[in-house]
Amino acid sequence: MRKVKVAATQMSCSGSIEENIAKADKLVREAARQGAQIILLQELFETPYFCQKEKSDYYTYATELEHNKAVNHFRQVAKELKVVLPISFYEKKNYARYNSLAVIDADGEVLGHYRKSHIPDGPGYEEKFYFNPGDTGFQVWKTRYGKIGVGICWDQWYPEAARVMALMGAELLLYPTAIGSEPQDTSIDSKDHWQTCMLGHAAANLIPVIASNRIGREEDEDSAIDFYGSSFIAGPQGNKIVEAGRTEETVLTAEFDLDELETMRIEWGVFRDRRPELYKRIITYDGETTL
Repeated sequence: MRKVKVAATQMSCSGSIEENIAKADKLVREAARQGAQIILLQELFETPYFCQKEKSDYYTYATELEHNKAVNHFRQVAKELKVVLPISFYEKKNYARYNSLAVIDADGEVLGHYRKSHIPDGPGYEEKFYFNPGDTGFQVWKTRYGKIGVGICWDQWYPEAARVMALMGAELLLYPTAIGSEPQDTSIDSKDHWQTCMLGHAAANLIPVIASNRIGREEDEDSAIDFYGSSFIAGPQGNKIVEAGRTEETVLTAEFDLDELETMRIEWGVFRDRRPELYKRIITYDGETTL
């Protein structure tokens, strides 16, 4: 028996990096107080979601991993509370910029970092202006409390990413997120679609999924996004165990027995019965041209 308690958080973000880190710290401590050992914060929580507009001034938000305020702050928190913290941040590396995430183990050490693979580009979500495509590939980290795979926001719409992390031995899939209304069409509400994609990852791989989204209305000149929260934790059958509302700042927790889940995955045979040799078209764009 190898039980682990996980947490998803959600919060609004202001223009103050220090205030946002302090608010995130409060949520992490509340999650730890509730017994959580792996705690997920949302995407790019240090700042407002600056990708609404293409402004070169926002490049200054980027920092090198070793100098990032949130990463350094939460290294100390992780060590103090003995919790695992995947921390999203805007990474600067020479002349490249990445939407990245550092995985901090329960001793405060950074196990490594992941750079977001899928970069969206649309009204209000102008991420290609700010981020290079990630070059780390999908990764799985063996933390004190279990093996975790982490995707970032737009990554969560791709079943291939979840399956690759599952094949690499992930026992939990985590997705920090920043998603809400569409500035060009406020009638669009993607919340159910967003959740359903990740529930499918959980069900197809028989692996729990933890998703943390931001809340609140953020405006930049003539653009505005209402981030709809709805963070959740899903069980291995694609069932929502706990879900937050659209507006409240909160902490969600759930407990899983990782040994029990591994036995379930083996019994179902979904990995045993795979036919990788038949899936070559998945590595093409047009479904026909094969290497």
